[in-house]
Amino acid sequence: MKEKRTSVYENGLIWFGAAVSIAEILTGTYFAPLGFQKGLAAVIIGHVIGCCMMFFAGLIGAKTGKSAMETVKMSFGEKGGILFALLNVLQLLGWTAIMIYDGSLAANEIFRIGPWVWCLVIGGLIILWIAIGVTNLGRINTVAMAALFILTIILSRLIFSSGGAGGTVSDAMSFGAAVELSVAMPLSWLPVISDYTREAEKPVKATAVSVIVYGLVSCWMYVIGMGAAIYTGGSDIAVIMARAGLGVAALLIVIFSTVTTTFLDAYSAGISSESVYSKLKGNYVGIGAAVIGTLGAILFPMDDITDFLYLIGSVFAPMIAVQIADVFLLKKVKEGIDFQWSKLIIWLIGFVVYRFLMTVDIPVGNTLPDMAVVMIMCLIAEAISGRTQRNEGTD
Repeated sequence: MKEKRTSVYENGLIWFGAAVSIAEILTGTYFAPLGFQKGLAAVIIGHVIGCCMMFFAGLIGAKTGKSAMETVKMSFGEKGGILFALLNVLQLLGWTAIMIYDGSLAANEIFRIGPWVWCLVIGGLIILWIAIGVTNLGRINTVAMAALFILTIILSRLIFSSGGAGGTVSDAMSFGAAVELSVAMPLSWLPVISDYTREAEKPVKATAVSVIVYGLVSCWMYVIGMGAAIYTGGSDIAVIMARAGLGVAALLIVIFSTVTTTFLDAYSAGISSESVYSKLKGNYVGIGAAVIGTLGAILFPMDDITDFLYLIGSVFAPMIAVQIADVFLLKKVKEGIDFQWSKLIIWLIGFVVYRFLMTVDIPVGNTLPDMAVVMIMCLIAEAISGRTQRNEGTD
């Protein structure tokens, strides 16, 4: 029986759902001190940088048919790649809990029955989405995305027609820091996107559409959050929707946006776990991740995620830089090796460089210069390795 593949349209729907989220809207509220024009510029620049990296990451998986963490093993070794699979499982568990937490608080602002109840509702729906499976979500996703699209337009109109005078510009956040916060969200999907592009009927087109749809809609979410903070004087989207009398419509926005994004996190946690231990079943682990994330959302406060976003950037930006250098610049991939120590050392240097760059205000953020440094190191290491091998061959 021929394995079912996802169409370009279905991949676009998946990543539309990934972008429409309360977490992205809340992150957009942090940009308000820059004012609308500078904030918008930071959002766009950051997303262009992050989505370019996201495209290359997705393309590697699309062309090889491998999951995200299996493609990492091509650069870092069979056992070296396990490090990133473990880190990815941890960040995805974190995202699952954060998204459920944000969604439950927002839902409770609309219908006050207790955040823990909404955690259970959202967690249950995420488990249902995983059980249905990514290749069988076509019609359900079409209905859910159509509803989200209409409701998000209503929310946008509500915010930008509020008639507010606009917030004052302040130095609470530098432009470079804002750019990096914009890069961070697409960057968080780098170790995830190949889990979906590998299933595509038309891998390159599906990757391009996935990234373009995600990038445009994610910018839209950031702008909604920024606009809410500037023009309405508030940053709690659920409160704004509730005061406007959206009622059930507001609740649908909150719940469906949370489920369609967080299901990707939990599902990919399962897929990544298979790279750690091949006998694990991704779907079952994904359901387990949803359960753990639900419990985490009930038990722990998760109000400020900026440090979490920067940590993701510092881990995964140098990782994908090594992969891009290997696959697209050097065009040398060595499989069947336990550890590629030179690449692991370069990644570690890239991690340290990223953390250092966080102390410096760079207009384009930390990710781009950090990745440039890492790729240059990969090219130098390959040149030294090639010269050494030639010298040994002449001895």
